[in-house]
Amino acid sequence: MPDTVTSSNEATIYTADIGGSFMRLAACGPDGSLTPLAKQPTPARDWPQFADALAAMLAAHAHLDTGHQRAPLALSIAGLIDPLDGVAFSANLPCITGRALAGELAAHLGRAVYAANDADCLALAEAVSGAGAGHRVVFSAVLGTGVGGGLVADGRLIRGAGGVTGEWGHGPIVNTQCVIDGETLTVPRFACGCGQTGCVDTIGGARGIERLHAHLNAHLNGKAKDSHAILAAWQQGDAAAKRTLDVWRELVADPLAAVVNVTGASVVTVGGGLASAGALIEKLDLAVRARVLIRREHPLVVPGRYRDEGGLIGAAWLARQS
Repeated sequence: MPDTVTSSNEATIYTADIGGSFMRLAACGPDGSLTPLAKQPTPARDWPQFADALAAMLAAHAHLDTGHQRAPLALSIAGLIDPLDGVAFSANLPCITGRALAGELAAHLGRAVYAANDADCLALAEAVSGAGAGHRVVFSAVLGTGVGGGLVADGRLIRGAGGVTGEWGHGPIVNTQCVIDGETLTVPRFACGCGQTGCVDTIGGARGIERLHAHLNAHLNGKAKDSHAILAAWQQGDAAAKRTLDVWRELVADPLAAVVNVTGASVVTVGGGLASAGALIEKLDLAVRARVLIRREHPLVVPGRYRDEGGLIGAAWLARQS
């Protein structure tokens, strides 16, 4: 059995953000402060190399351990972790799929290991020490390349069957029509990587904005624009970009309002790349507040506090709570 820290609330916790391309290691203090330690490519397809890479990163910073105690390792993973048996699934990290990730790594590393989905970790970070602090129910909406989410109640992460909770990005729920400036616009149900059609993931993230823009402006026969260019054009008053983001707002606000009604969240913190577009999130907030059952005068959908470090901090909070 690995040695563990006797009180993880009073000690350093190693925390790692594991993506399909890179893995980052940091030390997290009791107050949530982070000390970046290392970053390297992820051996995503080879389990022995993956486990050994984590071991080497930790060994290089072993001086952070005190006495005989060995600091726990908390992982924010681009994948699902079943809360019942700890078995992982990840399309981007095939080497961990089917493995009881935390248990196998604990045996290999000689220390306690905790693991959760990266969107869940971000949600916990925002709820405990971020933009959702002080709220009883916090929903975290990740609007990055695609769409994800996580749910926290009373400061604790809600982890559903198979590790799936807060995944509002999937399911055939996107409306196919919206009215913009008196004009009824039709949007098809785009095919999603999950195998369904009409998922929020197909239109809600950066790639979704690009897809919407291409569909709505196909008649212009212009060069395809990336999301950064579309947002920049919108901020400069471009009519085509404005219509795209007006449609985006209407189609995303519908399911997000339903999420608020179902969960009872009093705040929705937004993470991912689109969270940095403050004016866009303000427009989404107004649209969501107009749709929820309990009307609020104050913002409901707000940019999260954390950008790159949310998964690291949230994983550490999860380890402390465990």
